Amino acid sequence: MRLKSALLVVGVAGILTAQQNVPGSMAEQHMGAMAGTGHRVGVNQRGDEAMGFSHKKTTHHFLLAKDGGSIQVEAKDAGDIESRDQIRMHLGHIAKMFAVGNFDAPMLIHEQVPPGVAVMKQKSSQIGYRFENTTRGGRVRIFTKNPAALRAIHEFLRFQIQDHGTGDSTEIGRG
Repeated sequence: MRLKSALLVVGVAGILTAQQNVPGSMAEQHMGAMAGTGHRVGVNQRGDEAMGFSHKKTTHHFLLAKDGGSIQVEAKDAGDIESRDQIRMHLGHIAKMFAVGNFDAPMLIHEQVPPGVAVMKQKSSQIGYRFENTTRGGRVRIFTKNPAALRAIHEFLRFQIQDHGTGDSTEIGRG
């Protein structure tokens, strides 16, 4: 019985190993999901450190608009004044950093240069960043009239939606 179990395990492992290189296979999908999960855990851990507040106590939203979009973070609990204040401090700082072409925080959190950043740096004089308080936190409004900058902003926000797994719409104006 022990030999049959061992052969079964070896056989299944061999099939999974062989299937890992087959595009669209169950093994590839599982491995991709696991890698995504591990990556997301890292994004959350690095984000908590860089932002100064817990992703578990807050909600992030990345919304696309006709003139750009926004990054919005709010405390889940209306009474969580500490998270609310940390969010406001962080997003105020982010608006100032982005305005001068400094995108170090997203690069640190995601361990890569997010899509759109190169153009956003290049077109920094044509992009506006405005921090706004919300009841439970705040938002950074990003806006431009430049078509290339607008595409870059949308790329950047879509990447954030995917990498943070927020479930926000990737369509313009559907936030």
